[in-house]
Amino acid sequence: MELGLAGKVALVAGGSAGMGRAIAAELLREGATVSICGRDRDRLEAARAELSALGKVTATAVDVRDNAGVRDWVDRTAADHGALHIVVANGGGPPAGQTGEFDLDGFRAALELSLLSQVGMVQAALPQLRRAGWGRILLIASETVRQPIPEYALSNVVRPGLVGYTKSLVRELGPSAITVNVLAPGYTATAPVLDGLDPSSDVDSQLAAVAIQAGIPLGRVGQPEEIAAMAAFLASERAGFVTGTVQLIDGGRTVGM
Repeated sequence: MELGLAGKVALVAGGSAGMGRAIAAELLREGATVSICGRDRDRLEAARAELSALGKVTATAVDVRDNAGVRDWVDRTAADHGALHIVVANGGGPPAGQTGEFDLDGFRAALELSLLSQVGMVQAALPQLRRAGWGRILLIASETVRQPIPEYALSNVVRPGLVGYTKSLVRELGPSAITVNVLAPGYTATAPVLDGLDPSSDVDSQLAAVAIQAGIPLGRVGQPEEIAAMAAFLASERAGFVTGTVQLIDGGRTVGM
């Protein structure tokens, strides 16, 4: 399927690892120019070097909670490549735990990381997208926006705000040919899941056990590349009539209508 991404310029936050890196790779395969960011300079440069085999990619060390740094990254990317078309706002997930395990500062930190960082990135990018006359915005949340998980209380509280922000943007951006959607992945083979495994034991069997315990109907956890495939479609010309949606990618785990 031709997605019409050749020549488009994309920003991918958290592009040095996990879902962000997989999304960057998929966009590069489709012909987009991609700029990634991350906090760890060494990991970021390693990711850039590997991704460069797929296409034109640049990397900038920036913490997504640093709004001034994010704005500079956005503006320099647009200036260097002549435009900006796609924004993948990815702020990372807050730590696991039930509500009683966190004080108010813990909730504030989660708000900064998983909600305000993405809002700030999109707000910084909107003038560039409007200038381009075409845009795709993807915000990365989790299945907790539809089905709260008791052991992820911080995520349950702050991530639904991304949906409210998205819904608020839809009518504002519609006339500008800019779409905005939320990706809501479930259990995926990325750091939050992998870090809980015993590296001395068989990883595949442990991931299967995670899927069983979580009650995932497909009987396995997701792969970053599966999240990336959905992201690339939503970022494409083909998805021009899809906006304001929450795309669950959870193997059927969420039972709500």
